[in-house]
Amino acid sequence: MFSSKGSSCFLHFHPKKRSKTPQTPSKSLSSHNPSLSTLPLVEGLPLNAESSTDIPITKAQHLKKAFDGLEPQVSTFLTKAKPDWVVFDYAPHWLPSLASNLDIPCVYFSLFNAANLAFIGPPWALLSNEEARTRLEDFTVVPKWVTIPSNIVYRVHELLQYFKGAQQNVSGVTDIYRFGVTIRDCEFVALRSCDEFEPEWIKVLTDLYKKPVIPIGSLHPTLQDREIKSEDEENKWFEISEWLDKHKPESVVYIALGSEATLTRQQINELALGLERSELPFYWVLRQTPESTNEVLDMLPIGFEERIMGRGMVCTSWVPQVRILGHKSVGGFLTHCGWNSVIEALGYGRVLILLPIMNDQGLNSRLLERKKLGLEIPRNDLDGSFTNESVTESLKIVMVEKEGNAFRKKAREMAEVFGDKKRMNGYINNFVEYLKQHRHCRIF
Repeated sequence: MFSSKGSSCFLHFHPKKRSKTPQTPSKSLSSHNPSLSTLPLVEGLPLNAESSTDIPITKAQHLKKAFDGLEPQVSTFLTKAKPDWVVFDYAPHWLPSLASNLDIPCVYFSLFNAANLAFIGPPWALLSNEEARTRLEDFTVVPKWVTIPSNIVYRVHELLQYFKGAQQNVSGVTDIYRFGVTIRDCEFVALRSCDEFEPEWIKVLTDLYKKPVIPIGSLHPTLQDREIKSEDEENKWFEISEWLDKHKPESVVYIALGSEATLTRQQINELALGLERSELPFYWVLRQTPESTNEVLDMLPIGFEERIMGRGMVCTSWVPQVRILGHKSVGGFLTHCGWNSVIEALGYGRVLILLPIMNDQGLNSRLLERKKLGLEIPRNDLDGSFTNESVTESLKIVMVEKEGNAFRKKAREMAEVFGDKKRMNGYINNFVEYLKQHRHCRIF
């Protein structure tokens, strides 16, 4: 938010991963910077849970209910601070109405890309009972408002957990309604994307919303921006880099499926065997997920770690992902297709092997594959199962075979976009200028 006195502060409402959200420089923060760190207690939500990294996906609606409980505190803050803008995410759908009563405009800051938002839909569809998508199958086809050729749809297995949580509707407000109100009532949309990546979808989204959609670039973290917080973390990186240094340039596959996605024992087993069969060097971050009752190492095939010793590494703790992706020996990234991770990888030209699991990841995977930036591991559409043979084949195509040349070439080209700090800073500067130019007038 930009205050009327010219100083600035930033208020970001987003019940997702705070650790990966780009930080606002401390020198730009005013004394008005809010402290809204304590969420109201909600039955069913673990104590001290403040983001989606703290909970399983089944508790997502509990977290949104807790965020809704912040409305009185936010109202008090806005009344006192009188900022020129509120920058917010879709979860606090009540915020634009609250701010409007104080004559404060809002901008929706989307951490989804334009293709993803186009699939979700415009306000007139999201808030209409006649246009409502109520069946799981409704999300496995291209929606009628998408007028360009598209493969961006969900698979059935990607929707099962979401529909289970949505049917319980613990928060009392559906995500569809939150998106609809947010998009309808904001002044404009700021998009974590860029024209070089998805110009066709940014145009589609602008036409659908009938209001400005302003890309703000990738917000790609660079190695220079990294924060090593302790000696232990620096020592951790020394061990990792020492291992990576032993391998040829662009030969290593880095595997990380996020801290929220839960794989079954069978999926972990098939993924491990696929990595083993590929004969490629790999570094696999295999994390314990919230409320998991199984030790992840116990879910690996018997004798797996001994058989891959020297060629592969399995890590069950935190790692400095940006530094790993930036290492010269890493060539490919087997990813769950979370938008943060995708941007980090493409910023270094890493080709992608796609294994979406939850949330928007399936839509991202379809987009990336269509743009020849990665190859999705074939799976059963209904239950999400896959074989170790399909893992091996996908890895070899993307990493070493002639068939994967197009993927590797496109990934390197994208590094010249997402990894171009000057170009990406230009998007941020344009966004800031837009806010300044419209700070004293409502756009609509």
